[in-house]
This record gives sequence, C-alpha cells and structure tokens, in this order.
Amino acid sequence: MATATDVPSANLQALIRAAAGGDHAAFAQIYQRTHVHLFGVAVRMLGQGQAAEDVLQEAYVSIWKNAGSYRSEVGGQPIQPMTWLIAIVRNKALDALRARARRPESAWNDTTELAGSDGDGSDAPPGAASALAPAPSAMHLLEQATQALRIEGCMNALDGSYRQSLALAYYQGLSHSEVAAQMGAPLGSVKAWIRRGLERLKSCLSAQGMGA
Repeated sequence: MATATDVPSANLQALIRAAAGGDHAAFAQIYQRTHVHLFGVAVRMLGQGQAAEDVLQEAYVSIWKNAGSYRSEVGGQPIQPMTWLIAIVRNKALDALRARARRPESAWNDTTELAGSDGDGSDAPPGAASALAPAPSAMHLLEQATQALRIEGCMNALDGSYRQSLALAYYQGLSHSEVAAQMGAPLGSVKAWIRRGLERLKSCLSAQGMGA
C-alpha cells in the first residue's frame, strides 16, 4: 500500500495548485494521500491522540487557506510539497506545545483527553491509532514542551545547510542519499553536514541542561 512519501511530488504540487484555486476534490485527495503521515508527525511531537488530531485539523485548515502560497522553489532552493506540509503541521504542534507550557497544571488535570472515550485511539485517523501513546502526566507535558522549545531554538541557531539537512533527515525521515538529492548537494557533504549539525545540536542542548 502506498504511503504519503510514495506520492510523486509532481502529483502533490498539482493537487496543491488545484486546491489553491478552490478545488475541494483536489484538497480531499491531498488529505487522503498525506493525513496518515502528517498525523504521525503530530503524534511524535505531542504524544496525545486528541491533541494530535486537533493539530492535524488546524493544519489542514491552514493548508486549504494558504495553498496559494506554496512555492516549489524559493531562492533557487527546491521546496518539496511534503516538506511544506510537514512544516505546517510542525508549526501548529509547536504552537500547541507553547500553549501547554503556559497552561496551569490544574488546567491540564481538568482538560487532558485521550482519543476515544476509553483512550484506545479509536477516533484517530485510519492507520494512526497504533502510534498513540497513553496520556502523559502534567509534569511530563511541561518537560516535553520545554524540551521541544529548546530543540527548536538550537535548530534555528544552526547554519542553513546543517539545519536543512537535519530537518530533512530527522523530521521528514529521508535517507542521506535522498537528502542529497533534494538539496542538490554531494552525498559526502550531506553526511558531513548531518554529523556536524548533530554535534552542534548536542552541544547547544547540553549547554541548556539537556543531555544527549
């Protein structure tokens, strides 16, 4: 069975262009082809079924409203449609993590929810329920949100090539050769960027009290 990452980029680009023109059928195809993969991105960042579903819904609303802003190339650098979609989900998830960090612990205790009435993830999008984890405690949520913000800050501090290669390898799950192809760079350079980027990321996080 094909996954979102198996969908040719040209097909997604065409669907996004059509959605930008108000084509609801094209938008429905974007959702059908990408929602499992994007839901997995949200779950990995948030760890909660319901929160991930909420973020996914917000992300697709944003995708529909902003489809016209997608560009396949920015500053001579190709931007794959899946990279653009993942970035929207990640930004929404980071917003949710920031909101958690600002929320009092008592509010967490009152509003923490599981997907489905018994927490089995039955309301999650098809194929995604197996990725759900039990609802974490309020203190764990705070720690998770803090770590996410620190990682984001350290990622943003990296040089462009390091940051982009790490994002493609670890957020989009591409192999080193796939990263090299997408960035239009030699494989050896990409491997070096990823290695050095990880070293600098580790140093940055260690300086903030987060171990390797």
